[in-house]
Amino acid sequence: MAQESVADQGVSIRLACQAFMISQTCYRYQAKLSDDNALIADWLLRLTTAHRRWGFGLCYLYLRNVQGLRFNHKRVYRIYCELELNLRIKPRRRIKRDKPDPLAVPKKVNQMWSIDFMHDTLASDQKFRTFNVLDDYNREGLGLEVDFSLPSRRITRCLDQIIAWRGKPDAIRCDNVLHQESNIFADNSLPSTVI
Repeated sequence: MAQESVADQGVSIRLACQAFMISQTCYRYQAKLSDDNALIADWLLRLTTAHRRWGFGLCYLYLRNVQGLRFNHKRVYRIYCELELNLRIKPRRRIKRDKPDPLAVPKKVNQMWSIDFMHDTLASDQKFRTFNVLDDYNREGLGLEVDFSLPSRRITRCLDQIIAWRGKPDAIRCDNVLHQESNIFADNSLPSTVI
């Protein structure tokens, strides 16, 4: 702006610098372009194409420690930004997950049960857990076990009691994973490997 006012309107350098509140040294400064900048730019481009995961820090350490180029880190970073290497977007790694099966609507009682664990905390900061068994057809609560600890034997005993009372279901759903009867029930008891 100061240079434009001096060139276009014939204002003195001193008045232009006072108007724009800059020093005359800043007005007269000429950037010294050297071949070193081209060398740094060439090295940065080579390093970032060869090592795509490297950022500025690794590139600068490589230039300084491996190549022995003793350039100021601010100068190297300025060239790094001019080349727009700092704007590279790191690709997001997506975890491939299997889509859960759509929830089937049961047509009769004892066709499908849902089991789940829940937990909460008492006023005394002691945690307790609940084990819930529901019939998906009519949303009937078949069993509820509450305790501070629920080992697998207690869970199988609870399921055995419900089976003795209501009969075996065709399938049990636990966390949207469906377990069919042939995989779960050997006799009339439920193995501890299901939970």
